[in-house]
Amino acid sequence: MKKRRRLAIFGWIVIVSLVIGGFLISEMPMKSAVADSQEYQNLRLFTEALTIIKNSYVEKVNTQDLIYGALKGMLGTLDPHSGFMPPEEYKEMQIDTRGEFGGLGIQIGVKKGMLTVIAPIEDTPAWKAGIKAGDKIIKVEGESTRDMTLFEAVKKMRGPSGTTVTITIVREGWKEPKDFTITRAVIKIKSVKYKVVDDGIGYIKINQFQERTASDLANALKNLSDKKIDSLVLDLRNNPGGLLKSAVDVTEQFLPPKKLVVYIKGRSVKKTEYMTTGNHPHYDLPMIVMVNHGSASASEIVAGALKDWKRAVLLGVRTFGKGSVQSVIPLSGGSGLRLTTAKYYTPKGISIQNEGIEPDIVVKVKPQDGEAYPVIREKDLEHHLKNEQRPEEKETKKTVKETEVAPLQVDEKNDVQLQRAIDLLKGWRVFRESSIDNK
Repeated sequence: MKKRRRLAIFGWIVIVSLVIGGFLISEMPMKSAVADSQEYQNLRLFTEALTIIKNSYVEKVNTQDLIYGALKGMLGTLDPHSGFMPPEEYKEMQIDTRGEFGGLGIQIGVKKGMLTVIAPIEDTPAWKAGIKAGDKIIKVEGESTRDMTLFEAVKKMRGPSGTTVTITIVREGWKEPKDFTITRAVIKIKSVKYKVVDDGIGYIKINQFQERTASDLANALKNLSDKKIDSLVLDLRNNPGGLLKSAVDVTEQFLPPKKLVVYIKGRSVKKTEYMTTGNHPHYDLPMIVMVNHGSASASEIVAGALKDWKRAVLLGVRTFGKGSVQSVIPLSGGSGLRLTTAKYYTPKGISIQNEGIEPDIVVKVKPQDGEAYPVIREKDLEHHLKNEQRPEEKETKKTVKETEVAPLQVDEKNDVQLQRAIDLLKGWRVFRESSIDNK
């Protein structure tokens, strides 16, 4: 039986919850791997170097380690979203789409070269132990994290429910590091959270597009509808991406059938369109979609479709600008490739690569007392793909770039974007009722 090859759109940053986020998966046919004679000649260089290293290096080396290192280096010469995944890394990516695993329940990233807690997930072991956003993890089980990759950190912190792991934390204001011994539990990432934020205004937050996100959204919309909401805020901020099917299924809950959600084009792939089917109830409530620099990949697909069809008002700041498509291809031995093979386009045919999506209403969030971090977008990544629709401006020595920063975490009471969205929906309600009264 032939192995299935999958299509993925990876997000702007690897986020570990402990889960690795930011991709969009679907099936896509791929050409067979056939090399011409010139390519075989070039491969002789690799074979010669491998043989010399095997026979002449001062110490015995593992052939698989050499091959894996070479593959990582080869994929590293391409765009920032292509890469080679050893078996454990490939397995982590597959676990992420299910959103359930044994671990601590923290989102981590690398900040200024240090393993940093982005946020603890509510009601998880890490959250109950008192881990906070901004904490620096300097050791895991006594081993320094200085040269540790995110995937290596994940491997060490994940494990069977009921087992323990000790992490060493440095926190601003502390005189010395502190050890936290935390008991692992089964972590279930809630991709959808919802509530009524004001009289008649529903709020739905999608954290990541997983296998069950569309059904969770349908349940949230039904429950909010039962509470007689008349408008909705859809929060896609800091959502790094997810499954393509999930993104389309989410979008079609707000659009009528036979509407284009997104299409993709690549060098070896014909234009492929993804349409709404009407398999979900269609909600037509007035809606505001909140986005920011962390809204990437699948989030941008949903936001772009709703904006192009004028179905919702986008509020926040420009999105990440991740408009490329990766095919996730399984290899022998349990490893895999994520290879950029296409770009995606909004219903109006707009490529958001490097550009992102500009919201209809710009509302910035300024850091207050909390720690801020510099904003990074697709265009800031090395080897990023160009946007054929929008040539990049050449920087000059005279160009002075203002570094954009964002707060590490925002409390709901200080969330000016959410409050602005609520105020706008209230204003819409008043205007509508006034118009009815004047008829």
